[in-house]
Amino acid sequence: MGRGQVSPPSTFDINRERMIEEQLIARGINDQKILDAMRLVPRHLFVEDAMQAHAYGDFPLPIGSGQTISQPYIVALMTMALHLNGSEKVLEIGTGSGYHAAIISRLCSKVFTVERIDGLVGRARKVFDRLRYHNIVSRIDDGTVGWPAEAPFDGILVTAGGPRIPEPLLTQLADPGRLVMPVGNQDAQELQVVEKRDGVITVQTIEQVRFVDLIGAYGWPN
Repeated sequence: MGRGQVSPPSTFDINRERMIEEQLIARGINDQKILDAMRLVPRHLFVEDAMQAHAYGDFPLPIGSGQTISQPYIVALMTMALHLNGSEKVLEIGTGSGYHAAIISRLCSKVFTVERIDGLVGRARKVFDRLRYHNIVSRIDDGTVGWPAEAPFDGILVTAGGPRIPEPLLTQLADPGRLVMPVGNQDAQELQVVEKRDGVITVQTIEQVRFVDLIGAYGWPN
């Protein structure tokens, strides 16, 4: 390729742009910062090699250990519900593949992400390092107890479904602050947005969803 020539878009680039147009914009995701983040983060690097051809499909994908990487639209919807402006400190419960943390890391100051499965944290960390997402801090722990030493958090994102919002997470949410979590039984949940403002907590349901179980002291038993 000659000097000054631009490489043609890869299949991944084309599929990612189709994802933006057909799955996000078409469904009302209109926050340009979120669209830009999802355009820049290579989702296919967060799944196993055998799954990369399907990485930009309109569905969740298995990532091992009984966990999944969420459907792109749900990632965008949950992120939009946090109302990030770039200066926030965000806690994520359930690192999983690391993709959602990577998206958020482009929209806030720092991400603290907690995962209970050792192997998933290790793999996600390698991708974070490869992509130079240095504002993501991860640890292995029971996410339902949060990360008390780093609280309060301007935003909290829970990427697994639980019977109720864990009390420690409400305590660690800043005022003002927003928390997004799927709440319900183990078959189906409501995606709830909790806002804390002036000591008052309000809850809004924005979508019917189905997530893997939130396991821990304040979630489902293992």
